[in-house]
Amino acid sequence: MADLVDKAKQFVAEKVANIPMPEATINDLDFKDIDRSGVTYAAKVDVNNPYIVPIPICEISFVLKSSGRVIASGTIPDPGSLKANGKTLLDVPVKVSHSILVSLVRDIATDWDIDYELELRLIIDLPVVGNFTIPLSTMGEVKLPTLSDWWNSDSKE
Repeated sequence: MADLVDKAKQFVAEKVANIPMPEATINDLDFKDIDRSGVTYAAKVDVNNPYIVPIPICEISFVLKSSGRVIASGTIPDPGSLKANGKTLLDVPVKVSHSILVSLVRDIATDWDIDYELELRLIIDLPVVGNFTIPLSTMGEVKLPTLSDWWNSDSKE
């Protein structure tokens, strides 16, 4: 009997291991908006869903670092779902307060940008498997807003 249970466990493990999993990539981090409390950047994330049904996204969490320190972090609960059998572009807002930007003066002063590392965790609810986390990370430079960005933002309010 124990042999039969072991064979069943092995069969299920092999089938689960061969299930195609959604894949994701961070394409870019760009300036989105500025207001009195800080600067909002948008992380563009492409997610490919290989299943014929939409997959719910449980949560997106992020950590934005610069010079080895965390400058923004957060969680977006229940941001929607992934399109069935195709790609979904997620726009993840990352808000950085002005006080944090001021503390990065040394890095900013040389070229008016921030060297960053962005870590994202996309938690999705896969049928049969349950919650599945897709860890993502990218590094790069993102430009700071200029005074004209501030004025253009104020004219929208």
